[in-house]
Amino acid sequence: MKISTISCEPISGQKPGTSGLRKKTRVFMEPGYLENFIQSVFNAIGGAEGKTFVVGGDGRYFNRRAIQVILCMAAANGAAKVIVGQHGLLSTPAASNLIRKYKTDGGLILSASHNPGGIDADFGVKYNVSNGGPAPENVTEAIYEQTCSLTSYKILQNEMVDLGSIGSKKLGEMDVDVIDPVKDYKDLMASLFDFVSIRNLIAGGFTIVFDAMHAVTGPYAKAIFEGALGAPEGTVLNAEPSEDFGGGHPDPNPVWAKSLMDLMMSEKAPCLGAASDGDGDRNMIVGRGIYVTPSDSLAVLAANAHMAPAYRHGLAGVARSMPTSAACDRVAAKQGIKCFETPTGWKFFGNLLDADMATICGEESAGTGSNHVREKDGLWAVLLWLNILAERRQPVKTILEGHWAKYGRDYYSRYDYEAIPMDAANQLMDDLRGQLDKLAGKTLGSLTIKNADEFSYNDPVDGSVSSGQGIRVWFEGNARVVFRLSGTGTDGATLRVYLEQYVDTHGNHSMPPEQALKPLVESMLELTDLKGRIGRTEPNVIT
Repeated sequence: MKISTISCEPISGQKPGTSGLRKKTRVFMEPGYLENFIQSVFNAIGGAEGKTFVVGGDGRYFNRRAIQVILCMAAANGAAKVIVGQHGLLSTPAASNLIRKYKTDGGLILSASHNPGGIDADFGVKYNVSNGGPAPENVTEAIYEQTCSLTSYKILQNEMVDLGSIGSKKLGEMDVDVIDPVKDYKDLMASLFDFVSIRNLIAGGFTIVFDAMHAVTGPYAKAIFEGALGAPEGTVLNAEPSEDFGGGHPDPNPVWAKSLMDLMMSEKAPCLGAASDGDGDRNMIVGRGIYVTPSDSLAVLAANAHMAPAYRHGLAGVARSMPTSAACDRVAAKQGIKCFETPTGWKFFGNLLDADMATICGEESAGTGSNHVREKDGLWAVLLWLNILAERRQPVKTILEGHWAKYGRDYYSRYDYEAIPMDAANQLMDDLRGQLDKLAGKTLGSLTIKNADEFSYNDPVDGSVSSGQGIRVWFEGNARVVFRLSGTGTDGATLRVYLEQYVDTHGNHSMPPEQALKPLVESMLELTDLKGRIGRTEPNVIT
């Protein structure tokens, strides 16, 4: 084994965001780019000497080659062992489970989540710490500092590991355990849910369609839905992971999963439709004739989680990201438990879960999960829905309408304005920020502003403060709009606008969301002057 020390210079722009470092695939493929970042990760955590890591990804283009580079660098940096999924595949929640189950020092997950894949699309690398969750801000800041001063990296040259066959291998002095990427995760799900009850539901004629979107959850969904739960072959669509996700966009929402939506709104609709994203941490739930927003899904799951064995004794608390609707807050209030409002990014839930202050967490961006891992988990959410449906024996639509009758309805939508020039996006946010203390009492369209602020989070566990987490504007009549620049895109800036209108238990819950939110949209456009600033008012994506 020959360890090479390669001289290098710092590469600008390698600051990890809320979900690691994401760039165009061709950028990661540039000589030394991936190597510089991985060495910076190892340096930031005090080196890799004697440590054990989990490594895997969602199978997108460059996944296999990147894993070989990471293995060679881990060995050169003295790591004792790496656990890697067969063929380099691991869903993000499955990787989190492995870190926790085998008590490793951390893990490297290769994915750009719901972003498109391919040589001309996106790639990403995220470091997760020993609790299985994304690296907290102090770690990502340390990684970034290393990228700014790196002068060399270590690697084994011209070495390869057979990732196609399961078993223990050697790479220099380092052990490489190539494992079945599905088994440990499937065992975990079987320990959380009543698989017998769900099998009986399906055997009784309950039908499901799950769209894996040519992404990593295909093998997991086949093994669980068609295997362990007895759903017929063909229940899982687009089940073969593809380097470019079949040429599609692996984001489980009504826009990118349109074929599933069309099916669920047709006369041929099964009882439940669901989908997951590129790395398996997001989910979409659709009932026959009705779409369940991620915010509503979180609230329904929190209200009914006790029907699954793992949550039979109740929830310690719930948590949601700030842009997510307040629907789950109302559930928490009725249950007498706390609801925490955090910044966007799953890492902010980690402290709450570790401290047993929250059991179920969720984000409006189709992410829900619980204390079983430290990531959001798409298949987990679908299985919890199935467990609830097996117990309640009611259609999704009936459950959702009953929930609104009990708690009221939060009409909700997110507008994504993509590929905005960075300067224009930053100027818009700066201008909004400069008006915050003058907005109260101002009338825009038919609505009057009640209050406005910029969200700052004080972590109740470690006391850390995260500021600048999004601008909130409340209107009279239980309406709210939130403005945030996303950290998950790779082209320019993405402005996300979150719109919410609450209608109480006595109100009209049957309006189309676009009708209920129309006055708020008009007020938002007047407040921001998007037409004048970016030349458009229509978003690229509405979810």
